[in-house]
Amino acid sequence: MISTEELAGMIDHTNIKPNATKDDIKKLCSECIEYNFSSACVTPTNVALACEFLGDSEIKVCSVIGFPFGTNKSEIKAFEALVAVEDGAEELDMVMNIGAIKSSENALVQRDIEGVVESADAMVVKVIIETAILTDNEKISASILSQKAGADYVKTSTGIGYSGANVHDVTIIRETIGQNMGVKASGGIRDLKTALEMIDAGASRIGTSTGPAIIDELLKK
Repeated sequence: MISTEELAGMIDHTNIKPNATKDDIKKLCSECIEYNFSSACVTPTNVALACEFLGDSEIKVCSVIGFPFGTNKSEIKAFEALVAVEDGAEELDMVMNIGAIKSSENALVQRDIEGVVESADAMVVKVIIETAILTDNEKISASILSQKAGADYVKTSTGIGYSGANVHDVTIIRETIGQNMGVKASGGIRDLKTALEMIDAGASRIGTSTGPAIIDELLKK
């Protein structure tokens, strides 16, 4: 069985709700410090605030980019990434141009990701491919292009508007990219059983808004 420390270190504790208040972000960051999660994942407008609340802790701040649909122009995503890093973000979860992957515009998809990778200035970049609306072949193409563009992780889902992670999709991504990139499973992961299933399938990071409940469940075992 995985240890609580190992599992906590794989969790991006998340609040990307549009109605998240200052107090909500403070609570998120306090829980990240208490449980020693990998990062606090927030919207761009809350990056500086999260950095303030996390203070001198080792918890990273993760910002979403091009969220939630990935339909921003590449230049906008790159600039958004630049500002997020200037505000203190150390990890960026960007949404891929989904329409472009479905149109087989692979060069555009790769350039879109490369722009964010360049703006990230060596910070970790995770590419959200929104698996729920892709075919298996499109998931494979999206994963390969993310790898070619220099991203660090492929992430399953935004968790907004579509079904989230499942074992099938995590397995496809891991088999496609091999062991030199990370896989982030996100969306609908609210309990220990689901989190462990994703890890067994190849996930190296878990995105969830219920990180404390998952760790508390493990502590009871």
